Amino acid sequence: MANDRTILVLLGIIAAIAVLTTLHLAAVIFAPVACALFIIAIVWPMQRTLQSYLPQLLALALVVAVVLVVFILFASVAAWGFGRIARSLISDAQRFQMLYDHAVIWLEDHGVVVAGIWSEHFNMSWAMGMLQGLTARLNTLISFWLVVLVYVLLGLLEIAPVSRRIRTLMGTETARILIDGCSLTAAKFRRYMLIRTIMSIVTGAMVWVFALSFGLQFAAEWGIIAFTLNYIPFIGPFVATLLPTLYALAQFESLQAALIVFACLNVVQFAFGSYIEPRVAGNALAISSFVVLFSVFLWTVIWGLFGAFIGVPITIAILTFCEQSPATRWLADLQRAKDDGKDRR
Repeated sequence: MANDRTILVLLGIIAAIAVLTTLHLAAVIFAPVACALFIIAIVWPMQRTLQSYLPQLLALALVVAVVLVVFILFASVAAWGFGRIARSLISDAQRFQMLYDHAVIWLEDHGVVVAGIWSEHFNMSWAMGMLQGLTARLNTLISFWLVVLVYVLLGLLEIAPVSRRIRTLMGTETARILIDGCSLTAAKFRRYMLIRTIMSIVTGAMVWVFALSFGLQFAAEWGIIAFTLNYIPFIGPFVATLLPTLYALAQFESLQAALIVFACLNVVQFAFGSYIEPRVAGNALAISSFVVLFSVFLWTVIWGLFGAFIGVPITIAILTFCEQSPATRWLADLQRAKDDGKDRR
C-alpha cells in the first residue's frame, strides 16, 4: 500500500512538471486563454444581467466595450507614469551615470568588489536600451490583448451552452464539482480584483502624498506606478519601492534621504499589502503568504510578467476546485492562511 502511494505521488509530480513545461513552451497559446477566462469570470454577471433585458449580441457588445475602456484607461495611466519617469531618466542619463560611477567607486573602496563586475554589465546605456526594448514589445502586447478579446467574445457566448452540456453529459457529482467550482472561483476572482483595486488606489494615493510632502520629484507619477505595480503581489510593491528610492538618491545625492524614502515606502507597502489587505479579503481568499509568493515566482518563470499577475488567481482557482471534492479538500485546508479564526500572517 505504501509503495502504491509513493508511485502515485511520483506520477503526480511528473505529471505536474509535464503540464507546467507544456504551459511554458506553449505560452503564446495558453496565456491568452487564461487571461480570457479570468476576464470572463469577472464580467459574466454583467453579461447575464444585460442579456436579460437586451438581445444577447447587444449585451455582449456593451460588455466588451466596458472591458476595452477599462483596459485603455489603465494602459494610458500606466504609460503616462512610466513614460514621464523614462523621459526624465533619458534627459538626465549623464548625471545618473556619474552618480552610479561614484557609487561603484565607493563600494569598491569599502571592499564590495562585486560592484566592479556589475559596472561592466550595468550602466545607463544598458538601462536606456532596456527601456527601448520594453517599448518595442508594445506591438506584442497589443497582439496579445487582441487574441484575448476574441477569446472573451467567444467565451461569453459559450457559457450557457457549455453549462447545459456539462449537466447532460457528465455524472451528477462531476457536473456539480465543475459548475460549483467555476461559480465559486468566479466569485472569488471578482472579490480578489475588487480588493486589489481598492488597495492599489489607496497605496498609490499614500505614495503620492508621501512623495509630495518629502519633495520627491514626479510625486504623481510615483503614485501611479505604485498603483499599477500593486496588482502584482510581492514583486510589484518591491519595484514600486525600489525605483523612487534610487531616484531619491540621485535627486538629493544623499544616502540618508534615500534610506528615509525606502523605509517610509516599505511601511506603506507593508501596512496595506501585508496587514490591511489580508484582513479585508477575509476567509474566502485566505491562502498562506508562502503559497502566494511561490505562485507569483512560479508563474513568472512560466509566463513572465503576465504570469506574475495571474499566478495568485490560478492558485485561488486550484484551491477552490480542491474544496469541492472530499478527496482533495485537505489540500485546500492545508494552504489556508487562517486556522480557527486566527490570522497567522
